[in-house]
Amino acid sequence: MSETTPFEPTWDSLCQYTVPEWFQDAKFGIWAHWGPQCQPARGDWYARGMYIQGEERYREHIEQYDHPSRFGFKDVIHEWKARNWNPEALMALYKRAGAEYFVALANHHDNLDLWDSTHQPWNTTVVGPKRNIIDEWARAAEGQGLRFGVSVHASHAWSWYEPAQGSDADGPLAGVPYDGKLTAEDGAGTWWNGLDPQDLYSQNHEATPMDRNMWSVIKFWEWENGYPAPSTEYCEKFFNRTIELIDKYRPDLVYFDDTVFPLYPASDAGLRIASHFYNANPDAVINGKVLSESQKQAMVWDIERGQTSEIEPLPWQTCTCLGDWHYKQSIFDNDGYKSSFEVIQMLVDIVSKNGNLLLSVPLTGDGDVDHKEIAILEGIGEWMAVNRESLVGTRPWIVPGEGPSSGSVKPLTAQGFNEGSGIPNTVEDMRFTQKDDALYVIVLAQPEGIVRVNSLGIYKGLLTRPILSVRRLGSDVSLTFALTDDALEIGPTTGGHEAATAFRLELGPS
Repeated sequence: MSETTPFEPTWDSLCQYTVPEWFQDAKFGIWAHWGPQCQPARGDWYARGMYIQGEERYREHIEQYDHPSRFGFKDVIHEWKARNWNPEALMALYKRAGAEYFVALANHHDNLDLWDSTHQPWNTTVVGPKRNIIDEWARAAEGQGLRFGVSVHASHAWSWYEPAQGSDADGPLAGVPYDGKLTAEDGAGTWWNGLDPQDLYSQNHEATPMDRNMWSVIKFWEWENGYPAPSTEYCEKFFNRTIELIDKYRPDLVYFDDTVFPLYPASDAGLRIASHFYNANPDAVINGKVLSESQKQAMVWDIERGQTSEIEPLPWQTCTCLGDWHYKQSIFDNDGYKSSFEVIQMLVDIVSKNGNLLLSVPLTGDGDVDHKEIAILEGIGEWMAVNRESLVGTRPWIVPGEGPSSGSVKPLTAQGFNEGSGIPNTVEDMRFTQKDDALYVIVLAQPEGIVRVNSLGIYKGLLTRPILSVRRLGSDVSLTFALTDDALEIGPTTGGHEAATAFRLELGPS
């Protein structure tokens, strides 16, 4: 759109959107998917599972706290104080790891706003840490020169929180309502006196019959799948909260954990938010999931825990996590994190296909990064310090790469979930990127001896410019090379990194 033609809340208008250069250049972001559900250290979707009798998180909640009729998620929020959270120190760590942008969780399905929200009384300046989490994150990101984004997940609280309305089906407290039924009138003499639990749980409506298990709500994630639409009041409150977030903190990126737009197509709130954001910020990026080809023109497609097999024509993003989305102690205890080796190889593959990697690094409830995560980030940072130029600011080449693993990932399921489905990489597996007069060949291993790049053989016809020189990043030594009918042969070479070794090919004029 031109500067004089504002975006309208319609698909025809939003499809005129162009992804800003900063996002296409950035390639690597870090996400703090951090909120009160990290406090119990039991993993993702805690605030739903704790209300479902028989679920693991229900049993854990009773063991750690009390029965959900007496100690609900509002009380978990009260326990969350973020005692050790130091956003400036964390942002410096993320910067050293090579991140070009940072995304903070602004609210989750648990419906707590992490800023001084005037539309949601349950926010972190009033309860929990009693700090403006988003404001502090934004200032820290600015201090490190990182682009700032927020992730918004609260559109589904209407259905996601429904188990909080329930009660045990059997046992000594059978039929005793959980605290999702409480109202402001019940608060006299409590720590939450003056607040209405219904503003948090959003359950002042009749529950919809569905299987009472952790994941049953996923069947209704898309609002047209048979779930009754939320009320107009609920949709407008979500709209107002999100507009306020954008206007107060002026993020460059908003990530929606929704199919297409939040509340779409039950409400046009998402379309209105998008047009407002694009008009307010010429560098704006919106992430959405499960998009049609035309919808990918209106926002940046996000794939959760997955990746494509080929170069995508438009920039896209993968979001994934070192462990579980919310901090889970057992993953730390059992050495269950992704390694820096895995993250580096994933990042290289994604960038070769026109994508960015947004990596969530779980924080404890207190706001700490544990020592295993620090070691992983330091490993990524050491690699990026040498090889950053082969990724940041690059664009895809003619083909993404070659080798047995290239294109071996399984098809996407729903919003992604094909992560790790490809065959392991070997020294024959390479990915390509380009920038200015350089072509980068990134071997997904630490090669020793001759590196053979079949895609650059004369008979392939892909290389249309002469190679002037070749060197391995991290070394100033020019390597010998030979261009044959079948391949480009580099070296012999030594050194590099076990996860990925990048070679810069300086190209002459065509």
